[in-house]
Amino acid sequence: MLNRFWSYFAHDVGIDLGTVNTLVLVKNKGIVIREPTVVALHRKTRQILAIGTEAKRMLGRTPAAIEAVRPLRNGVISDFDTTEAMLRYFIRKVHNNPSKSMWSLPKIPKPRVAVGIPSGVTEVERRAVQDACLSAGAREAFLIEEPMAAAIGAKLPVEEPEGVMIVDIGGGTTEIAVISLGGMVINRSLRVAGDELDEAIVSYMRTRYGMLIGEKSAEDIKIEIGSAFPVDKMDSQATVVRGRDLATGLPKSLKISASEIREALSSIISQIISTIKEVLEETPPELLTDIVERGIFLAGGGALIPGLDKRIAEETKLPIYVADDPLTTVVRGCGEVLNNLDLLGKVKVTGGLRKY
Repeated sequence: MLNRFWSYFAHDVGIDLGTVNTLVLVKNKGIVIREPTVVALHRKTRQILAIGTEAKRMLGRTPAAIEAVRPLRNGVISDFDTTEAMLRYFIRKVHNNPSKSMWSLPKIPKPRVAVGIPSGVTEVERRAVQDACLSAGAREAFLIEEPMAAAIGAKLPVEEPEGVMIVDIGGGTTEIAVISLGGMVINRSLRVAGDELDEAIVSYMRTRYGMLIGEKSAEDIKIEIGSAFPVDKMDSQATVVRGRDLATGLPKSLKISASEIREALSSIISQIISTIKEVLEETPPELLTDIVERGIFLAGGGALIPGLDKRIAEETKLPIYVADDPLTTVVRGCGEVLNNLDLLGKVKVTGGLRKY
């Protein structure tokens, strides 16, 4: 009874710990934090100077004494201490104790945390995420594989005896899965996603025009005029790209069309579609019939690329649907399982580690 009483006050948290952005959802309150997964710190002392949006503004602009880093690469932790500091900052930000009441309540319990992780991570990488959450102040840490969390967040019938196919294109990984009866029948975790799309634009500008641009500039170009399939309103658009001329070393500006950026992105998108086809080829016939009727659902930031659904539909001959608010499907799925303990028991990757 007492545990149930304290759980009412604890702010249980769902986290989409993404390579590019971190989203935090608080139970019964909704999404309260959307911040870039970037941390700025002092090179020598390793003191944290900024986290999130403020730190992202420093990328590529820091003096020698300051380093702006992305502590996750390809969906997994590459810098444990920095990730722990970032999680501690977010958890404390949403778990402030209420002021003392007339009953002088003791300290409110630490939150339970459900975190979305790529389906292809190793056991060591899973343990690193759990340890980071516990060290950052979580009472319990549950891990949910991202395609399952995305499907739950998109309100798909994951517990039914029917085939559901989800493609979650994030910043570091593309997660593809066929789900039935609360489990993943087939899944692929492809370490080709938003970051590789940015790198493809950087490479295109270097090889085609002898011009060097940064990853932040490439991301801005992708968002502004990037597309995966000819779209009438996009093809007439263009943008001015500024960078450095590799021949002279001097600043250079060029006007680039949407069709050129589509050409730059094409090879990466082809890799994603090729993996989707591989998963379809391995899907059991009964589930494949369900997918043909229901279609494939897209989630993640990559789902927002104009024309991506049309290109996948053309190459797979299946109906393609983009989930509502695809950027938040994973974190909404993590929040949903915190409200449904039976569902959490089915979809969690490992037992929740506790810290007392």
